[in-house]
Amino acid sequence: MTLKKYILKNLWLQVVISLSIGLFIGVLLGGDAGVGLDDESLDFVTSYLSIPASIFLSLIYMIIVPLIFTSIVIAITSLGSTDKLKTLGLGVGVYFVISTVIAITVAVLLVSAVSPGSLLDISVLTESFDLTKEEVKVKEGFALDDIPNAVGNIIPKNPVSSYLEGQMLSILIFAMIVGLSMAALPRESVKPLLDVLESIQKITIHILLFSMKIVPFAVFGLIVGMVSKVGISSMVGMGAYMGTVVLGLGIMVLVYMLIIKFVAKRSITSTFSKMRNPQTLAFSTGSSMATMPITLKTADDDLKIDPRVSKFVIPFGTTVNMDGTALYQVIAVFFLAQLFSIELSFISILVIIITTLLASIGTPAIPGAGVIVLSTILVTVGIPPIGIILLISVDRILDMTRTMVNVTGDLTASCVFDKITQEKTG
Repeated sequence: MTLKKYILKNLWLQVVISLSIGLFIGVLLGGDAGVGLDDESLDFVTSYLSIPASIFLSLIYMIIVPLIFTSIVIAITSLGSTDKLKTLGLGVGVYFVISTVIAITVAVLLVSAVSPGSLLDISVLTESFDLTKEEVKVKEGFALDDIPNAVGNIIPKNPVSSYLEGQMLSILIFAMIVGLSMAALPRESVKPLLDVLESIQKITIHILLFSMKIVPFAVFGLIVGMVSKVGISSMVGMGAYMGTVVLGLGIMVLVYMLIIKFVAKRSITSTFSKMRNPQTLAFSTGSSMATMPITLKTADDDLKIDPRVSKFVIPFGTTVNMDGTALYQVIAVFFLAQLFSIELSFISILVIIITTLLASIGTPAIPGAGVIVLSTILVTVGIPPIGIILLISVDRILDMTRTMVNVTGDLTASCVFDKITQEKTG
């Protein structure tokens, strides 16, 4: 394979090249070490360079609701009969919720302590995209007296109105209600609607993959604008952001080790050595779905897990158990909030946690999907999604790492429920 074909085949490499060239051109156009264009000329150049970013965001806004809605409904419906939901499914579902809450808690504590967003100068973004103070301000949090009414309104009276008003939390709840209702009905009665939803999901994923082709150009324009107007120091905070995410993912791996040791009653060293193959494949592909056949083989052949457990837990976990993705999304949201100097109220943080929990269910198991689904959470709490393009510029290594954590979480859950099943039958 020639170098040109290799570059064209790998989007992450295109993004890295765009980032590198953008840094160089930004320094060249800036006043610190380059030609130092006057403000008017620099604004003219960067305004045109920001066009791909605007197109990319418009495409994401266009597909995010149908993508998330169909993904959640299909994920819940794929569980099959309500009998499976009541037995193994209920226990596994509760476990996945608890593990995701742990991941989210780790993320909130870590990103609050490190505060990586405060290290980045974001003034150029607000200027380039004409963001007003009102647009980068989170809506006021609810008072205690408002909470009962707000909870009652989470269930949308009019889903179309919720879509038009950007009420993503209501849409997520609506998707869960529809999915649970479809799962409770005979398969043949919901198959026509399920076929339509699967077609819509495939169409939106196709648009998503197409929109990702614009990302290298969007990243280039964004980085040129930032570096030329603020300087190379504007990118220092991205290193702190990446370090925070990787540290958080490392903490989750330690949590899995403790679960394996004290809940599954297995040797940490032996168990993790047997997980090496799916972990390596997950890291290299960035897709837990592509890794699932190896994950199942490892669970059955190496970890000696009851196939009745592994064949339910792993496909279920691949669809809805995204601890690494949830942790990443929370850190990313807080990072962008810090970046735009947005104060998050307690209620806003609670909304972020709930939305992350629900949105992680609807995250397609394909490379890069986590950063796109992130826009669901940003819209919910009013943070400008333009920051997503900044995150994508360094997302590849984080995507690979969080996918490895997702797969490790699925295998850990399989070990836990294999132990529980043995105790019940033994």
